Amino acid sequence: MANEIPFPLYHKNARKNTIQRALDTTLLFLLISLLFYRFLSLKTHGFVWLLAFLCESWFTFFWFLIVNAKWNPVDIKTYPQNLEPRFPELPAVDMFVTTADPVREPPIMTVNTVLSLLAVDYPADKLACYVSDDGCSALTFYSLVESSKFAKLWVPFCKKYKVQVRAPFRYFLEDPISVSTQNLEFKEDWEKIKAEYEHLCLKIKEASRKSAPCNLTHDFAVFANIETSNHPTIIKIIGGNCEEDVPYLVYISREKRPKYPHHFKAGAMNVLSRVSGLMTNAPFMLNVDCDMFVNNPQVVRQALCQLVGRESERDMGFIQYPQSFYNANKDDPYGNQMVVLMEYIGRGLAGLQGPPYCGTGCFHRRKVIYGVWPDNAASINDYEGMKEFGKSEEFLESATHALKGEKGIRKSISDYLEASFQVAACDYEFGSSWGTKFGWIYGSMTEDVLTGLNIHKKGWKSNFHFLDPPAFLGFAPTGGPAAMTQQNRWATGMLEILVSKSNPIVFTLTGNLQFRLYLFYIYLLSWGLTSVPELCYAALPAYCIIANSHFLPKVQDPAILIPVAIFVTYNMLTLREYLKVDLSFRAWWNNMRMARITATSAYLFGILAVVLKLLRLSDTVFEVTQKDDEASEDEDDDGINGTAKFTFDKSPIFVPGTTLLLLHLTGLLSLCLGLRPLVHKDGQGSGVGLGEVLCSLWVVLCFRPFMKGLFRRGKYGIPPSTMFKSTSLALVLVCLGTASWA
Repeated sequence: MANEIPFPLYHKNARKNTIQRALDTTLLFLLISLLFYRFLSLKTHGFVWLLAFLCESWFTFFWFLIVNAKWNPVDIKTYPQNLEPRFPELPAVDMFVTTADPVREPPIMTVNTVLSLLAVDYPADKLACYVSDDGCSALTFYSLVESSKFAKLWVPFCKKYKVQVRAPFRYFLEDPISVSTQNLEFKEDWEKIKAEYEHLCLKIKEASRKSAPCNLTHDFAVFANIETSNHPTIIKIIGGNCEEDVPYLVYISREKRPKYPHHFKAGAMNVLSRVSGLMTNAPFMLNVDCDMFVNNPQVVRQALCQLVGRESERDMGFIQYPQSFYNANKDDPYGNQMVVLMEYIGRGLAGLQGPPYCGTGCFHRRKVIYGVWPDNAASINDYEGMKEFGKSEEFLESATHALKGEKGIRKSISDYLEASFQVAACDYEFGSSWGTKFGWIYGSMTEDVLTGLNIHKKGWKSNFHFLDPPAFLGFAPTGGPAAMTQQNRWATGMLEILVSKSNPIVFTLTGNLQFRLYLFYIYLLSWGLTSVPELCYAALPAYCIIANSHFLPKVQDPAILIPVAIFVTYNMLTLREYLKVDLSFRAWWNNMRMARITATSAYLFGILAVVLKLLRLSDTVFEVTQKDDEASEDEDDDGINGTAKFTFDKSPIFVPGTTLLLLHLTGLLSLCLGLRPLVHKDGQGSGVGLGEVLCSLWVVLCFRPFMKGLFRRGKYGIPPSTMFKSTSLALVLVCLGTASWA
């Protein structure tokens, strides 16, 4: 213990949070006050008042969950320079990259991610990179083979000149003028490497235009007449040689057969765990999506400071890095960059048991993934002989070493190829506990959240680690369809967890999930459920105008100050959060209204998908998010941003938002034409009031991208089929509202 004092690896410091807490609790008090007022006046009002009360009850509960998550923010300071003095022999790390579709996830993107991993600032003999290709693409394999040749130049270049950004497609965006100021040797090397990278890109681009990227012979013969969803296991050791200071690179396309479930990304991750467990069996594992490259070459050392720096391994199960994006449009037009979410809730969760696993940019302990509880002695003995890891004796031996923290006697990774084919077979998991007790857990489209929840319930902790520059940079969906598809998938997957046996309520009662983290998981998994109160509440102003009713206190009623105070406080509070992290007013506004659009559209279809699954009428389908830029570079004045227009497609996901907009436009038009008075004809002031009109205008403002879409064509306009469905629904709802007034 004495030698640990001069070489600390990290410090954890609580942040002062007085003003934020005061604002959060003020808003919570106002919300509770509104509920109290509603409850006392329910008897004198009708259904509209009751519906508003139910919606506001949900919003109050949801805000309480948010305040709980934000309450205890902490900062983590690491000291990677002290890692080797403390641990002269650094631990090994296996790195995983997953890709599933060479069209939606272009191979050049995967190549750059792999090259950035191979070039991290860490001994090459301690690293191995495994790429899972669920698309079984000859083009992806060809691209990796060619990139492994380039890596022999790129990796030494990065380490020789201490290159900061080690994904070549970003590095070579650097201004050539700054390169010319360097010494002659660097300039010559830079130009040589740049030429080689451009040649690599050209070869991959030309290969992508062919039916086959090259002659399907030798190593490529296995791809002849291959079917994406029906093929044997393909494992190729592409490159890597410690003498050349380049880590091993291994390509894996697991076996798929139509009658065997493959469990999407979770199944791919479990195959990566088993194959890597046989070949290298590193005690730590990093997984990234194919679009997320290393932006900070010190990231491995930074993560290990928290994973190996603990006196007791009980403290930390995994280290999650927040997602940042290199293609982020100015002012976050689609509200999916999550900067404020990570900054406030992420740091707050670091003060609890830890953040959830987010699916990419995460370092895991292998034995935690293998199902060990913090008090692991009994667990290790239980696994031995039970063969819950499957029927491979070689893998069982490897897993035993991993669980006990032993290295074992390692052979060349090529000696494990035969056993690797066995553990990557589609029937290997039958009779085992993969996907149920350990590994990446099955049963949800958001396998990451479910896996992290399974780890937390055993008592393990986790941490968000913010680095400057960011540890990883990924690709944010661009365009309305891609953004909505991603949000829909998240909502669906998290609702699947909420209604399953693996929900946090069960884990709190039967496991070691801390109560406050349980509250956070309820918040996270209930994202999809917000669509019902959001949609109802957003429709209330239009309904009240059409039905000549009201859901807010009248202007002359002192109680009107409560909702006004809530509106002002919430918007000022959230605006303050955005400005404090150096985001603009427009970024705040884009996120505010995209939250309304997403909740009433993507989340609603998430609920529908889960309901159909529970009724066994349909099953959820994992849809890979498009990874190429579909945003327009044309100037736009609709306020969503300064450089891109909102895009649409024929997906029904845009029907609810369009219908809601048409309802409000109809209500406001009826007021303008004098078809609906601001007070009821009986003169008692029970009709629609100014508050409902202002709320209706606010909803129209939030859905302004949809209003622009009514008058545009092509991908920037709402398709005629969506217009027809939305208009029909709006007419039905208008008729119902009119009938209730009559």
